[in-house]
Amino acid sequence: MLSPKRTKFRKQQRGRMKGRALRNNTVAFGEYGLQVQECGWLTSRQLEATRRTITRYTKRGGKLWIKVFPDKSITARAAESRMGSGKGTPEYWVAVVKPGNIIFEIAGVKPDVARQAMNLAAYKLPLKTKFISKVS
Repeated sequence: MLSPKRTKFRKQQRGRMKGRALRNNTVAFGEYGLQVQECGWLTSRQLEATRRTITRYTKRGGKLWIKVFPDKSITARAAESRMGSGKGTPEYWVAVVKPGNIIFEIAGVKPDVARQAMNLAAYKLPLKTKFISKVS
């Protein structure tokens, strides 16, 4: 699972999810991509499950790029704990994505294989996504 080796601060505030992606919104490395259509958090578990789905369907052919990284820590309190006594401990890591962000890119496979792989990958994610290809 993806997680940062070290961070400046252990705990982060939740933040706000608004607006569209200004960066990472075009296919840069590969030929085809999976683009997010709404704001949300993608956990490291979801990204790993999606990556495994794509690599299995393409039979480890082609090259895959993961364009987002889960660097935001999400904290959780212990079950049945009383109010107060501070913030909980970091439980898992998420990547914050906005509409237009490219999550995965793939190259070196046929267009129909890439489309089907990304379609299967979209089932693993909690957000609406769209298959896009590089304009050339």
